[in-house]
Amino acid sequence: MDLFDKCYSFTRADEVKRLGLYPYFRPIEENEGPVVHIEGRKVIMAGSNNYLGLTAHPKVKEAAINAIKRYGTGCSGSRYLTGTIDLHNELEDRLAKFLGYESVLLFSTGYQTSLGTIGTILGKGDYVVSDKENHACIINACMLAKGQMAEFVRYRHNDMKDLRRVISHLPDNGDKLIVTDGVFSVTGEIVHLPEMTEIAKEFNARILVDDAHAVGVIGIGGRGTASYYNKTSETDMTMGTFSKTFSSLGGFVAGPERVTNFLKHHSAALIFSASPTPPSCASALASLDILEQQPELVDKLIKNSNKMRKGFKELGFNVLDGKTAIVPVIVGDVELAFLCWRKLFDNGVFVNAFIPPGVPPNMSMMRTSYMASHEDEHLDKILDVFEKVGKELKLI
Repeated sequence: MDLFDKCYSFTRADEVKRLGLYPYFRPIEENEGPVVHIEGRKVIMAGSNNYLGLTAHPKVKEAAINAIKRYGTGCSGSRYLTGTIDLHNELEDRLAKFLGYESVLLFSTGYQTSLGTIGTILGKGDYVVSDKENHACIINACMLAKGQMAEFVRYRHNDMKDLRRVISHLPDNGDKLIVTDGVFSVTGEIVHLPEMTEIAKEFNARILVDDAHAVGVIGIGGRGTASYYNKTSETDMTMGTFSKTFSSLGGFVAGPERVTNFLKHHSAALIFSASPTPPSCASALASLDILEQQPELVDKLIKNSNKMRKGFKELGFNVLDGKTAIVPVIVGDVELAFLCWRKLFDNGVFVNAFIPPGVPPNMSMMRTSYMASHEDEHLDKILDVFEKVGKELKLI
């Protein structure tokens, strides 16, 4: 066997491409927010994580341009050495204040934030306790911690009884970190944080919540999961990304100053990576300005999402219930999912096709998500197209 044999034998994507049903890596040629240009035509975007619709906001774009004029396009070094600019410090201070934590530390991506936090803070004799359906970045970070002699255990998805069962079997003398998504990226479910904080107190564990899909979506003024439950003081750390609500690129972890200080001086993901670029920081800061000044955008986002959730149900679709910007429509098997995606796209609506192993067998879905910048005309068109395609494929 040659190392590359598995690469040459992987033909599934090629087969789907030949059928004209391949839904991934579609290049966007122009982005206007709720409407994008793909393959030379306008399509309503119903699959973006641009939750507040700020990637096309004039103030955000202007901030990025001005940052390039002042600092250049990149920082040419890690935060640890020559790669820190005053925008990094300003963004950290502003986010800490916004989220209600002592301190924030920036990373270059959300994925790196997970690896750089979990993979650094855990070591030999420690335990990381993870939801079975956490995002891949959390799972890989837990595997990194396992490679550093920490123990990696999992509990059933969003099941606090099973969390209690799992953690109760761990030794009393082992330090424990419970890690969970705040809003789960596939289903849009919100973690049962109040029960989790009680379990953490009982078993002397710390909590880390990944709020990638929660900041700007839930909580007071979009402050995320801990705020949503009024549990910020009991949630030890929150991490997130700038690639969604904050219309940029990068990640952050918020927590006690002594913890972020430790990470700052020990995290390989931070020390050995180039720092977030000036335009990335500036656009995230501008987005935070808008979020603080216009919290009604969060209300508009949830209003839009609730309208779609209700509309899909009324049409007869199988919809996973929730209270966030993610509205999954279940279609069943993989082939039907690819066909449904193609018909929606041909009728002017872009969504995300989620198939196993990303979802359980026979749970392939059209994972739709919404923005505050969607207007009723966009949402009504999406429902009309889903109704047409749903009837054609006998989904409704």
